[in-house]
Amino acid sequence: MQGGIIHGLNGDSMGRSTFVKGVAQQTNFNKSRMMRLNEAPLIEVHIMENKYDPSGTGEPAVPPVAPAVANAYAKLTGKWQTTLPFFPTATMGGL
Repeated sequence: MQGGIIHGLNGDSMGRSTFVKGVAQQTNFNKSRMMRLNEAPLIEVHIMENKYDPSGTGEPAVPPVAPAVANAYAKLTGKWQTTLPFFPTATMGGL
């Protein structure tokens, strides 16, 4: 779960894919900006019991990250971010 949340933050906050003549310039993780440990927020995860069969516990954490960040940003600033990445030139510590 924690890794999924960090993965979601990487993608929606500073992840960016650029293309030149249709060719991706970031072809692997070493070509993309990734969140550093000292930039990562503290994450506390509680997995609740339910009646459903087991499923993945990491991947479900990724999709809700962007809406959560957008809502938090809007509550703080009154402005809605509607494109990704939200902060392409920022470092997480600067938010």
